[in-house]
Amino acid sequence: MSFPHAAKRLLTGAGIVTATVVALALPAAAHVTVNPSTAEPGGYGAFNVRVPNEEVDADTTQVQLYLPTDHPIASVSVQPTPGWTVQVTKGRLPKPIKTDDAEVTQAVTEITWSGGRIQPGQFQQFWLSMGPLPTDTAKLYFKALQTYTDHSGKTSVVRWIDLPSGGAEPEHPAPSLTLAKATVPQAAPTVKKSGDGTGTVLGAAGLVAGLLALGIAIVALRRSGGAAGA
Repeated sequence: MSFPHAAKRLLTGAGIVTATVVALALPAAAHVTVNPSTAEPGGYGAFNVRVPNEEVDADTTQVQLYLPTDHPIASVSVQPTPGWTVQVTKGRLPKPIKTDDAEVTQAVTEITWSGGRIQPGQFQQFWLSMGPLPTDTAKLYFKALQTYTDHSGKTSVVRWIDLPSGGAEPEHPAPSLTLAKATVPQAAPTVKKSGDGTGTVLGAAGLVAGLLALGIAIVALRRSGGAAGA
């Protein structure tokens, strides 16, 4: 017994759509990114800098991350990454940051990880703790430099420093963090009572109709399959 022709067409179409989505997602996934990509302004959080290796014959041997100085972050700490050495650089801020404890005149401006290797087809996550996050901007950009070293010892650098301009995504976008307040949870479904006291949840009729339609489709599919087998 074989699937009906319509079912085969549906499965083929679904496969094409899935393959297309995956193909479109791969280039974006290969970028250096900050994760999670959204956080609440004024808060603290743990973030990882995710660095994939895009080359086929070279290893990533150094990653430099530049923190924004136009919207500085007062407190930044680094989690040790096995196999990697980390160097944290601080700089004087053009405008001091006022916190609950004191006025901060210096902040972390650069973090460099080196000594390890990210081989082709692999990625590495470097963890940071940062806060309080700025409240005067909706987006933070963390420019990054990714150094590759091939088997002959030759090095090359990919500069993830491009900022958005227009609608198209730049070739080497800088890692970014969107600052937005948490969304308000949706209210529970509204329950209305009919005249005889029976509770009716809004949307139940639509759910029942959908289930009925699904049942009819399954029966039709089975009958079509039986007819094809006969």
